[in-house]
Amino acid sequence: MPFADPEKNRSYQRDYKRLQRAGGCQTPGQTRLPVEFRLQTAADVLALLDEQVAAVRQDASLGSVERAKAVGYLAGIALRAIDAGDVAARVEALESILKSRPKQRDAA
Repeated sequence: MPFADPEKNRSYQRDYKRLQRAGGCQTPGQTRLPVEFRLQTAADVLALLDEQVAAVRQDASLGSVERAKAVGYLAGIALRAIDAGDVAARVEALESILKSRPKQRDAA
């Protein structure tokens, strides 16, 4: 049961309705991201991941195992972003080559 406590349910619903009337987020748990954090390209993702890896490595409250797990997880995401960036670059290169070719008409 999502809300076993009726008071928590009322509080959540009150916040949810308030946000709906204000035209805000979809749920009270969501936060609006500033424009500078909106990711557009794989390079943006890599820059954000670089910041987060540095933050995790500097966090003294984490143990070495927790830090290693977090960095490993972020590294996996970074590898996928690098792959996506490579694919995007290859597609752009193919598109530019195809655009530079003269158009061929069918001989039918």
